[in-house]
Amino acid sequence: MPTPRMPVQRVNVPKLSDAIMHQLESMILEGSLKPGDRLPPERQLAEQLGVSRPSLREAIQRLAARGMLVSRQGGGTYVTDQLAAAFSDPWQQLLVEHPNLHRDVLEFRRTLEGAMAECAARRATEPDRERLAALMDELEVAYAGHDLLTLSRMDVAFHQAIADAAHNVLFAHLSSSLLSMLKTHVRDNIANLFDVAPVSGQLLAQHRAIWQAIHERNPQAARAAAEAHIDFVDQTLNVIRVEHEREERAMRRAQAVEKG
Repeated sequence: MPTPRMPVQRVNVPKLSDAIMHQLESMILEGSLKPGDRLPPERQLAEQLGVSRPSLREAIQRLAARGMLVSRQGGGTYVTDQLAAAFSDPWQQLLVEHPNLHRDVLEFRRTLEGAMAECAARRATEPDRERLAALMDELEVAYAGHDLLTLSRMDVAFHQAIADAAHNVLFAHLSSSLLSMLKTHVRDNIANLFDVAPVSGQLLAQHRAIWQAIHERNPQAARAAAEAHIDFVDQTLNVIRVEHEREERAMRRAQAVEKG
């Protein structure tokens, strides 16, 4: 009697280069490999992954074709900013040429950073909280020293650490591209805000409130603190802008009187 055929499906074993490509893509998405990072030399990376060099080479070539990696002649292979470039490239110049967009940017940041802080309070791991605590310490030092360049850099790093602690790859990459685009904008905002005497202490307290809420795993308080921070920046910059417009108007009137 013939043996009946079993209703089984063929086992599809993924191609090794596909598996390597998927792993490297995952590292880029989660931020383990960041834009500008150089991959280890081919031999070393193949050993770390436990794969053959030809399969690794094929995976790298395919990621390069997607624009996620770039190989430089004699200079290694690097992670590109492809995931952020489409967002930041056109807006960078538009923000320079259209200052009225800055309030729209702050409104967008309020929504984004409120959501990221809420998620970070729910999902942050112990290493995430340790990283935020270390950045909070560095912010304290930068505020005390009124070092605007270091302060703007640490401000960006602090907000990006919150995005990373939210453990959502879209939050992390969107925040990274937005903050990269806004580095000059953030630095100018901080410089303008520091012209107002009591503001630096309030900004530091706001950052501390965000950190404390995340540390205490309080999602609602984290969102509220992040939104309050952006509201304060927006309102204070608006006051400065209105005062500046008044001064310019008064100056024009004075010049007109002198000519008359």
